[in-house]
Amino acid sequence: MSDFKQRLKEHSTLVSQMATLEERGVIEEAIALLCSALSCGLPVLICGNGGSASDALHISGELVGTFLRERKALNVICLNANVSVLTAWTNDYEFDSVFSRQVEAHGQSGGVCWGISTSGNSQNVVRAMQVAQKLGLQTLGLTGQGGGKMAQCCDILIDVPSTVTPRIQELHLLLYHYICEEIEARLC
Repeated sequence: MSDFKQRLKEHSTLVSQMATLEERGVIEEAIALLCSALSCGLPVLICGNGGSASDALHISGELVGTFLRERKALNVICLNANVSVLTAWTNDYEFDSVFSRQVEAHGQSGGVCWGISTSGNSQNVVRAMQVAQKLGLQTLGLTGQGGGKMAQCCDILIDVPSTVTPRIQELHLLLYHYICEEIEARLC
């Protein structure tokens, strides 16, 4: 079997294992949570590092822009997108609080803080989630298997069934595209 065919087989197995997320009800809970906040105009704050930062940007682009339907913009802010805040804060203070500082600035009770981390152990994402909870935001985590440290500070945890970073990221894409599609369908 070629390497590519082997990879496709691996993907197929992982994708079929994601059915357990639906059985646990966490995907529906996440969609309902996000729809509830967005329908009230409350912010959804998303953050991540590296590939997860790219995913956070992708999600915010789909929800502020459009996914499949023409509609009004949704109140979604990607916390890793503001280069001036990122560089100023991390230069003057520290990287571990760069997202939590922005949660303080933009968070509103009833809003959502959505953290993305393949390991679930990104300290700056964990701290953002902790501050969000203190401010009355709901917290949603998108991680790899087990959730890492983020599992302790998530109201809803979607942990995909892998511990391999590229596979986790690929599964995350399937999930958040589905979530974006459902949000758009339900709010429009």
